[in-house]
Amino acid sequence: MKAVLKNYRQSPRKVRLIADLIKGKRVDVAMQQLDLFIKRGSLPMKKLLAQAVANSGKEASSLVVKNATVDKGLVMKRYMPRAFGRASQILKRSSHIAIELSEAKTTKK
Repeated sequence: MKAVLKNYRQSPRKVRLIADLIKGKRVDVAMQQLDLFIKRGSLPMKKLLAQAVANSGKEASSLVVKNATVDKGLVMKRYMPRAFGRASQILKRSSHIAIELSEAKTTKK
């Protein structure tokens, strides 16, 4: 039960903050937290989580976010003109996001 988003145009450093928030939590709780989290990457992360739930074919309340990884994607290199005829480099980073789900362990009493 896995879903992958490749070449998402935001720095991996910023997206990892969101991935660390949902790691190890139940899917329905993670969805609620992503609704309230004020970061640009929270909406694509929520869509990816919904896609992983759809890939599993099971109910969201019975699943747990086993792992959420954010890796480095493509880096576009651009240049900005500076003083004295020089140019400085601008790196436009992207991310590869992967979410893996597993079934929640139920405790019997």
